[in-house]
Amino acid sequence: MTLAIMQPYFFPYIGYWQLINAVDTFVIYDNIQFSKNGWFHRNNILLNNKKTLFSIPLKKDSDYLDVKDRFLAETAKKQTKKIITQIENSYRKAPHFQKVFPIVKEIFLYENKNLFEYIYNSVIKLTDFLDIDTKIIISSTINIDHSLKSQTKVLALNKALGAVKYINPIGGTALYDYARFQQENIELKFLKSEIPEYKQFGDEFIPYLSIIDILMFNSKDEIKKMLNKFELV
Repeated sequence: MTLAIMQPYFFPYIGYWQLINAVDTFVIYDNIQFSKNGWFHRNNILLNNKKTLFSIPLKKDSDYLDVKDRFLAETAKKQTKKIITQIENSYRKAPHFQKVFPIVKEIFLYENKNLFEYIYNSVIKLTDFLDIDTKIIISSTINIDHSLKSQTKVLALNKALGAVKYINPIGGTALYDYARFQQENIELKFLKSEIPEYKQFGDEFIPYLSIIDILMFNSKDEIKKMLNKFELV
């Protein structure tokens, strides 16, 4: 069994979906510390042909809490409606707007104010839409010592689930030791994503946007090809 483990991100870029699609089982962390500099509640879209950040407001709380213990602000619905309007105005002339916008709108308007549940719903909805059949497991449901940290915790999750291969995004190369994984009979690989170029509104291609942008400008068949545009090293 091939495994990947990641933080829960909201409408992440194509590399996140390439990773999910590349493995048999994907563990999504709910018991990981929230970071205000992370991508838990924000991402970039194309607005007036410029890379523009949107952010879902969160209830004020300790930054030391886990994602599952954070909540959307009471004003979040008002803000998400503004973001939805921005997306509608920005992408209404995109070729796949009519098919994609209702799904995007439904995800933004999800009623659960728990941050993890809100993000988890978005991941499930989009994997279903993209016909990705990878098994997705919430980290806290796995029987390990959840006080473990970093590589030790990742190894424990791999062993608990019976993984023989672990794939991590290429950005985490320095975090893991090939020899340590080999000792546990687990093959360690890193996914190097190829960021596909596609026609947007302007002449200059703007990469690393939310999956929303790719969904608006590409058919499902085209996106499925993009999901396989990576290298394992």
